[in-house]
Amino acid sequence: MEQRHLGRTGLRVSRIGLGTLTWGRDTDEHDAADQLKAFWEAGGTLVDTADVYGGGEAEYLLGQLVDRLLPRRDLVIATKAGSVPDPYRRFNGSRGHLLSALDASLERLGTDHVDLWQLHAFDTGTPLEETLQALDIAVSSGRARYAGVSNFSGWQLAKAATWQLAAPGVRTRLASTQMEYSLLQRGVEREVLPAAVDLEVGLLPSSPLGRGVLTGKYRHSTPADSRGASQRLAPFVEPYLDEPASRIVDAVVTAAEGLATTPLEVALAWVRDRPGVVAPIVGARNAQQLTAALSVESLRLPDEICQALDDVSAPVHRYPDQDWSTL
Repeated sequence: MEQRHLGRTGLRVSRIGLGTLTWGRDTDEHDAADQLKAFWEAGGTLVDTADVYGGGEAEYLLGQLVDRLLPRRDLVIATKAGSVPDPYRRFNGSRGHLLSALDASLERLGTDHVDLWQLHAFDTGTPLEETLQALDIAVSSGRARYAGVSNFSGWQLAKAATWQLAAPGVRTRLASTQMEYSLLQRGVEREVLPAAVDLEVGLLPSSPLGRGVLTGKYRHSTPADSRGASQRLAPFVEPYLDEPASRIVDAVVTAAEGLATTPLEVALAWVRDRPGVVAPIVGARNAQQLTAALSVESLRLPDEICQALDDVSAPVHRYPDQDWSTL
């Protein structure tokens, strides 16, 4: 699998990442092991997790599997901290919480460092400079090799990245930002992606298959074994089952038929090769699903197909997102 630099850093990662959101909850140890092995054998290196996935079980399971299946040095392990199970405070970006969370993650993962440590979200209740200082301490202490953010808006990303570049002292450059991005969700193109490109922060798209909808499996009905049929996950899928999304999915299916490939591959190749994107993060229920996604490595969409998909899924850009002189 092709490797790409993560932002303006020396860290190289596979251009498809493996997500572990469901590990330890909906994905058991056997299926997780099969996925990790298939991913590694395909040349994948970037594995993304978080301290809240499965209540910590995803990190623990990943640590157990790495110890048993493959050398730790062959993976780029990325995790997140800052999201908390508190109905009154969803995010905690305080220095104390973040560093304690990192130590707990390292223990669950069974390693002395993570390759990429990410702030899970922006915490409006903590001064940003305090939150970012936790990243600096993590890197300077060797507990993290690189640092990034997740779910930051455009101005939040620009402020954080600029602070790290301009503030006095030894600061850790932001390597990445992780955001939802797909043909069904192009909101990052308004401000987040331009900020990331300008500041040389690599984008790691989550849900690159539109929460599974871009595979085409919901076109005529809801499969019984799908997220959309799950009482817990159905609200996660529902926003992408409306009429505008249906038109985009139909276009993806048409493109796939013309290229003799699958809608999954078309949708994933589109986001993988967008400007500023480093590696879409793909989650799967089992190794068979993951292998189907990894087969995208040999696919490059023709320019005319990309343009057609761009047109059918184009988000509305008005003032001030668009150059005011053209309005």
